[in-house]
Amino acid sequence: MTTASDSGQADSIDGMIGSSPAMREVFELSRLVAPASTTVLLTGETGTGKELIARAVHELSPRASGPFVRVNCGALSESLLESELFGHVKGAFTSANENRTGRFEAAHGGTIFLDEINSVSYTLQVKLLRVLQEQEFERVGDTKTIRVDCRIVAATNRDLLDEIEAGRFREDLYYRLNVVPIYLPPLRERSDDIPVLIEHFVQIYAKINRRPVPTIAKETIEALKSYSWPGNVRELQNYAERALVLLRNGEFTVDLLPPHVRGLAPVRIGRHRTGGAEKTAEELVTLGLTEYADESKPFEKVMGLVERQLLSQMLRQCQGVQIKAAERLGINRNTLHKKVTEYGLDSESR
Repeated sequence: MTTASDSGQADSIDGMIGSSPAMREVFELSRLVAPASTTVLLTGETGTGKELIARAVHELSPRASGPFVRVNCGALSESLLESELFGHVKGAFTSANENRTGRFEAAHGGTIFLDEINSVSYTLQVKLLRVLQEQEFERVGDTKTIRVDCRIVAATNRDLLDEIEAGRFREDLYYRLNVVPIYLPPLRERSDDIPVLIEHFVQIYAKINRRPVPTIAKETIEALKSYSWPGNVRELQNYAERALVLLRNGEFTVDLLPPHVRGLAPVRIGRHRTGGAEKTAEELVTLGLTEYADESKPFEKVMGLVERQLLSQMLRQCQGVQIKAAERLGINRNTLHKKVTEYGLDSESR
């Protein structure tokens, strides 16, 4: 991605493009917080550039000469994530054949970026809270305390207050992380930045594919600005690459965009929804009926999807306690127990 200087945007920061008021606020806040060691919480939908801002905060800080360590918390199971973050000693578990340094140790003197922090299990959140409060921890399977000096920047694409309400995220950890929150707006809220963004991506892929930089038709810009962008900047980048591959002349015409971007097909179900629960239910049923069109009993299949998800989320909200979950759902405890077994939810209940 281009640097601010390449784009001629004096208010920007390296790696990010945008001159809209929303993005100028992001850039200003990032610069203000960078010199401190304060914990930063980046919020925003997938594809809005949270990692780029995390790197910018690190590179603009006194820790810039130290390491920048990224951890995708949503990509690993609880046990693997614990070992990844804190390290382990030989023999700590079956496959622990040697001592291993964790990511917190690797980030000493620098910054650790915890992406998808909302995915961390409730149990592991306790250990994270201790690192934030005491700057110390133990490797998995060890009793020796390790002290660490690193800045924590966390990111989430979920509303953590909703996660707290649902019983999936600790309130005390939230307030430790949310010292300086930075909200990255979705692309649909800064559509004025789309022309400069698409021009930038077109230049990149023209160079990669060794083609002349095409002009961009007015109709193409209009279609891009009218689209809702559930995948945000990352989705826009993909369509720029697609256009450069399919280009037949020197102009990026609107027909090079996918049909749903041009309004010729429905947009996939994504994070950006309107119409509330009823609209979402309508979309889910439509999707379910399509998926199970060849089944003899689509009613049972579609209702089963909804019922399993309802039970799973309620069990998580109730910390796995079936009596409490049954009471909140307004159903008999024995009925809930049977459903838990039927849907294979035993690991989520107790």
